[in-house]
Amino acid sequence: MTTIVYPGTFDPITNGHIDLVERAARLFDKVVIGIASSQRKSPLFSIDERIQLASDALTHVPNIEIIGFDYLLVNFVSDCKADAIMRGLRAVSDFEYEFQLANMNRALSPDIESIFLTPAERFSYISSSLVREISSLDGDVSKFAPANVVEALEKKFSP
Repeated sequence: MTTIVYPGTFDPITNGHIDLVERAARLFDKVVIGIASSQRKSPLFSIDERIQLASDALTHVPNIEIIGFDYLLVNFVSDCKADAIMRGLRAVSDFEYEFQLANMNRALSPDIESIFLTPAERFSYISSSLVREISSLDGDVSKFAPANVVEALEKKFSP
């Protein structure tokens, strides 16, 4: 059984993330969505809220597991008995940072591979930070995030 971990903050999960999970679910027996607590990033949503938002948005994908974590990624991947780490590349600008992370992860744990997927073109410009910013300014993010996330954002930003 091949297992891959898709780590991230997912603050919040977007249609771009969902596209990548769906792609990975066709390629691997199991996809673990590892939601990092990322307290240094001061996330808008708590880790429990992010897990719930992702769970609700991904009910249609049967071979996934969603787990929160707050420790070194390579150790999390090992604990999940996964074969690899999956990361998304939206643009060339993502590549340099992701390449650096992949090399560091390989240095820390040589048995763990990194695999990169690109989202569908219509999702290539979406990021959680842009979705949060647009929503905070009362903009419509329904094209960029699932309905449950749009609703959660509206609640967070309502006066």
